[in-house]
Formats: sequence, structure tokens, C-alpha cells
Amino acid sequence: MGTIKENLDRIREEIEKACQRVGRSSKEVKVLAATKTRTPEEILEAYQAGVRLFGENRVQEAREKIPLLRDRMPQAQWHMIGHLQTNKVKYAVELFDWIETVDRKELVNELVKRLKRTGREKVSTLIEVKLSPEESKHGCPPEKVEELLSYTLEFPEIEVLGFMTVPPYYEEVELVRPFFIRLREIRDRMEEKFKRKFPELSMGMSHDFVVAVEEGATIVRIGTALFGPRRY
Repeated sequence: MGTIKENLDRIREEIEKACQRVGRSSKEVKVLAATKTRTPEEILEAYQAGVRLFGENRVQEAREKIPLLRDRMPQAQWHMIGHLQTNKVKYAVELFDWIETVDRKELVNELVKRLKRTGREKVSTLIEVKLSPEESKHGCPPEKVEELLSYTLEFPEIEVLGFMTVPPYYEEVELVRPFFIRLREIRDRMEEKFKRKFPELSMGMSHDFVVAVEEGATIVRIGTALFGPRRY
């Protein structure tokens, strides 16, 4: 592993090559730094290298880090990329610009309630879809996406911009491709059904982001490939 800047340059080069293979513009793909367990110093280094999107998995960890970095990273956009418990929403709406893990009506209701209490006009969101059979993965079941999306779109405070998924981990990255294809197909069906665009697909991580880009990812959530192995 090189420096964070060197790693970011490598990641962007891989994105560029993947986009060329499928006839996309690499400008369509944003790198989100997955900052779980990373220190404020590492996060700041990623910002200085050119990253503008940052994702945290846990609200408690975000509460400790984001306030320390806001003034030093004025152009940073913070995304919640982990499962969001309803009892943590009151903190999440103050910390995050985006919630990528909307997966149930109960969460939508709590987001709307807390946004109104804080006076915040809206929050950008993605619907998280559970395509992995793993028990540990969260998300809305594929067969219930239309129902959840229809419900969520009733609330102007919740700006749905697309979809997110966390596929199972396979050493052979080609085995992950069908999950990315399926999320894209779900997005396409929802666009047709609701007659509107959902431009964002947040899919792909350090191990498999190249395949995700080939299948239409617009946000890739990168931790290890950017920062190096986690310390714990």
C-alpha cells in the first residue's frame, strides 16, 4: 500500500479503465471513503487528497469524529452507510448529509419526525436493497422495494436519489456481478414504474468496485484499498 493519495490515484485509474471498457464516463463515478475505524487524521488526509464523500457505519463513531472534522473539511459530504436504528435517527439527521440505508417504513417515519424537529428541510437518501442471503446483511427485500419506495416518495423531506446494496463477499469477484446487475435492474424497473429518475447506485467496495463500475455504480464505497488494512 502507498500513501492515501497514491492509493486514490490507483483507484481512480481502475475506475477510468472500467468505464472505458463499458463506454461510460468516469465523471459519473464518485469515490466514497468508508471511514469505519479510521482516525480523524487519516480522514483528513483523504480529504486533502481529493475525496469529498465520506461514509460512516456507526452513529456513535460518527458522533465522535464528524464534529472534529467539519470545520477542517468544509466541502465534505457525510453519508450513513451502516444499518440505522430508529433510536439513533435523532443524531443521524444532525450528522449526515445522506442516509444510504433506508430499508423500512419505520425508519422513514422516524426520519420525517426528526427532520421536522430539527427544522431541516430534507435529507438525501438511497433505498438499501438486501440481495445477499447472509443473515448479517440488512436492507429491504427486493419484492418489497416498490412498496417502500412508493411510501417514501409521499414525504418531500425524504429525497430518494437511488439504491444501495451490500453483496456477499466472494474471492472470485465475477460471482458478485449478478448482484450488481440485479440492483441496476431494480432501479430501472422503479424508474419505469414511477416515471422518474433515480440516478445513484451505491455498490462496490475495495474488493469488487471495478465490477460494480462496469455494471453502473455511481458511488463506490472504498475503505481498505484507500486507507490500507484496518487496525482493529
